[in-house]
Amino acid sequence: MSTRLPQPLLDGLRFAESPRWRDGRLWFSDIFANRVMTVDESGRAEVIVEFTRGERPSGLGFLPDGRLLIVNLTTPTILRLEPTGEVLVHAELSELAIGGLNDMIVDDQGRAYVGSMGTHSNAETRPVDADGVVILVEADGRARVVADQLDAPNGPAFLHDGSTYVVAEFPAQRLTAYDRGPDGSLSGRRTWADLAPGSADGIAVAPEGGIWCASPWTFDVRRILEGGAVADVVPTEDRMPLACTVGGSDGQTLFVLSCVGGAEAIAARTCTSVIETVRLAP
Repeated sequence: MSTRLPQPLLDGLRFAESPRWRDGRLWFSDIFANRVMTVDESGRAEVIVEFTRGERPSGLGFLPDGRLLIVNLTTPTILRLEPTGEVLVHAELSELAIGGLNDMIVDDQGRAYVGSMGTHSNAETRPVDADGVVILVEADGRARVVADQLDAPNGPAFLHDGSTYVVAEFPAQRLTAYDRGPDGSLSGRRTWADLAPGSADGIAVAPEGGIWCASPWTFDVRRILEGGAVADVVPTEDRMPLACTVGGSDGQTLFVLSCVGGAEAIAARTCTSVIETVRLAP
């Protein structure tokens, strides 16, 4: 297993989440600062959009024409950033959402899969009747529920050229997989990996095979193989990793977004965040 340690890229953030690598930059939401930002491999950061009316950005994705989709945590909507800088409502999901929205992944046809967390607090004993759902939003904004009875569905990923959808059920400490049909529908639900005693918040497909999982409760990032075997561990010491993605100029850099201050600081919104990198290849 790995003994690599993350290297600092960017600090001074409020609550960095939902990283996506695109066009030579890491895109991410700084949730408590109400903004979407980018940072390149040299550490040069840029604010892409800053919200002033209470919107809190979370999951990010891109339409085929490059327009940015942004999950809004304040209301169950997906926003769309136009080339002019105008922010419009892409989809209004109040009739489908159960609990708040969270992370999202968008396929090459512009179909967005967004998790709705359900009504059960992460602090309570895990229910047998979990009620989180995954909502599929078509490129034109039409939406429908494609998976239900999930325990706070969070970080998503596509495997096998998009034919498999995997989502992290964070409180349940597992990765759950589905087959994805040509129309975007999900079927064949199964446990892809039991993560206990680890967990997964954000996840990313690993070029080495498997899935990288940000594991907040164990303060590390783990590469998990189907079935649950741990193939690699990157410790983050006192920083709680919340999300990760793979990118960089050669596609061999793991970006890790971590919280400094722990769960209590997150609840009080007094935490800070850092972005760090790990080289996956020489």
